[in-house]
Amino acid sequence: MDILAALNPAQREAAEAINGPVLILAGPGSGKTRVITHRIAYLVKVCGISPHRIMAVTFTNKAAREMEERLKKLISGSVKELTMGTFHAICARILRQDGRVVGVEPRFVIYDRADQLSLVKRAIKETGFDPKQYIPSAVLSVISNSKSQVITPEAFIQRGSGNFDEVTGRTYEKYQQLLNQSNALDFDDLLMKVVQLFDSQPEVLDKYQERYIHLLVDEFQDTNLVQYRLVKQLAGKYRNVCVVGDPDQSIYSWRSADLRNIMNFEKDYPEARVVLLEQNYRSTKAILETASNIISANQERKPTQLWTENKQGELINIVSASTQQEEAQYVVNEVERLLRQGEVRLADCAVMYRTNAQSRALEEAFIRYGTPYKLVAGTRFYERREVKDVIAYLRLIHNQQDSVSLLRIINIPQRSIGERTLSQLASWANSLGISHYRALQLAVNPEDDKQPPFNPRTIRVLSGFYEIMEELIIRSRELGLVELFNLVVKKTGYREYIMNTTDGEERWENVLELRTVARQYSDLEPVEGLSVFLEGVTLVSDVDTYDESVGAVTLITLHQAKGLEFPVVFIVGLEEGILPHIRSFDDPAQMEEERRLCYVGVTRAKKRVYLIYALRRNLMGSSTANSPSRFLKDIPSHLIAGADLWRGEESQLRGSISCWESDTPAITIDLPELKAGDRVIHSQFGRGVVVSCHPVNDDSEVVVAFPGMGVKKLLLSFARLEKVG
Repeated sequence: MDILAALNPAQREAAEAINGPVLILAGPGSGKTRVITHRIAYLVKVCGISPHRIMAVTFTNKAAREMEERLKKLISGSVKELTMGTFHAICARILRQDGRVVGVEPRFVIYDRADQLSLVKRAIKETGFDPKQYIPSAVLSVISNSKSQVITPEAFIQRGSGNFDEVTGRTYEKYQQLLNQSNALDFDDLLMKVVQLFDSQPEVLDKYQERYIHLLVDEFQDTNLVQYRLVKQLAGKYRNVCVVGDPDQSIYSWRSADLRNIMNFEKDYPEARVVLLEQNYRSTKAILETASNIISANQERKPTQLWTENKQGELINIVSASTQQEEAQYVVNEVERLLRQGEVRLADCAVMYRTNAQSRALEEAFIRYGTPYKLVAGTRFYERREVKDVIAYLRLIHNQQDSVSLLRIINIPQRSIGERTLSQLASWANSLGISHYRALQLAVNPEDDKQPPFNPRTIRVLSGFYEIMEELIIRSRELGLVELFNLVVKKTGYREYIMNTTDGEERWENVLELRTVARQYSDLEPVEGLSVFLEGVTLVSDVDTYDESVGAVTLITLHQAKGLEFPVVFIVGLEEGILPHIRSFDDPAQMEEERRLCYVGVTRAKKRVYLIYALRRNLMGSSTANSPSRFLKDIPSHLIAGADLWRGEESQLRGSISCWESDTPAITIDLPELKAGDRVIHSQFGRGVVVSCHPVNDDSEVVVAFPGMGVKKLLLSFARLEKVG
């Protein structure tokens, strides 16, 4: 059987180009997953490459599962020998096996964002600063960005300047110390530590280079610097690296993704073969032409020309609403109309938006009309309080150095262990240079030279918690994961505790759902099962839990929608200040990313696209009059349903609201002289602290940390920053 028989000529070329570096530019709906899976099958079945020597990197667990299912049909049992998964999952495996030489013990736990914020807040306090003045989320953003560039605390402190850099550098240093004390890694550490491992241990790098003679990387446009370095390290010996991506779908710069990685691939690998996948199998001609006109205005891209053999299809619907309530009502009414006519099922429809806050009006409308919907990433399942509580117990059983988990559950259910006791425990542990759990152990079983600072009553309540944990730790070595799960719930009295809270039944159902997840690991040995389970639930993403079979309309952000497809797509909030977002107005690069985001949304659709905007919107506590998004005027009239009517309305709006025009006249202003540590005010983001400022052409790029809004990169001439203080 010809493994490549089902591929078109370009796909076949991509699958057969196995020697040396290969760049596959794959447009949306062009069958890139099919190409990757058939390329792997070709390597194994035709070229005789052992699956053991192939690594395939995906960006979501969902993509890895889909790829695995397809490969089972092509190479059957050989799939188990492949190394396949996300960067984070693969790096976690490498560190558990070889991380000791860079100070990573195999039983490490992985801290999610909530854990990281908790630890950063503690680091700020222990470093002597005020978390109210230096917002933990802003500091964490700088730390994460530094790690994505493989900048250590020492390097950050050395290159820093100004007060904010000093505070962040010292906090970064303390934060890393606290992670080490807890034998914990954050998401960025998983990648950074492997780069450091390969840099410092050539023999370890050589082992992995020799094993993986073929490396495939999906969604390459979304890689950051540390991921790019990992790819270069692993492919350094054989250079058989195949990367698949599309610069037009690069929408994650806020996660430190660097578009230059794919744009400059041919410079880094001059011998690279480039294959274009331009035939689209998903969308109608009208949808593709619309998307192409939207994205063609961008400068930072590789010219490609999507085409399809699909029919012309329905024209694009551009709809104006008076308010976001009317916008939401239109969406529900149109879904119901399509249902009545038998054109769609509920699951065929998706409503996409730029910001999570936009979902509220939509949810209210769907509830009011009784139309089933599912919200992707409202409160994520693994972020629910009861789920995190049970996971914290299991993490502490697995790794007693995990201080974040101990502090979370030491008084859940309530054991009369208050904040004062926890503060004393933390201070005593720090003074002795030991973990919180070891301090707890010494409090219960004192040693002559280490007398605890607690009264007899406090020691009694601490003993109760310690005895429960010790029994669970001992039993964890012999019990399967589900049995251990049941024992945790029983010994802690967690079910009784949760049933006495608001929404107890619903919260208990979430605990039972977590137990269902645990059952997937029941065939593993006790210690291994717990370890793999904890890693899996920490690295899961919103899209990984997305269930396509649920009979409901999907409400989802544009960022989360990448990788999905639907027959009918509604994109709401096509307004200046929403999409494109107001944060992009001062930064041409960010404006191009907003355009890519719109492009991604449109290309999720198979048959119908609705682009909707509201003339007035109440959002985040304020009411604004918005003009239609500049992206709408890039769509030719022959693609728009009722184009004459809409163009007339657009013309009136353009005349009355000046921000419709992107080519506004230049205004000469005096630019403030800024340096790191200066305090400034921005009209949208409020007060902030300058992180850095350096020349860019005839302008300056200023990086500012805005409490509650994160770290922003701005062009000084556009930002209109006012220096204060």
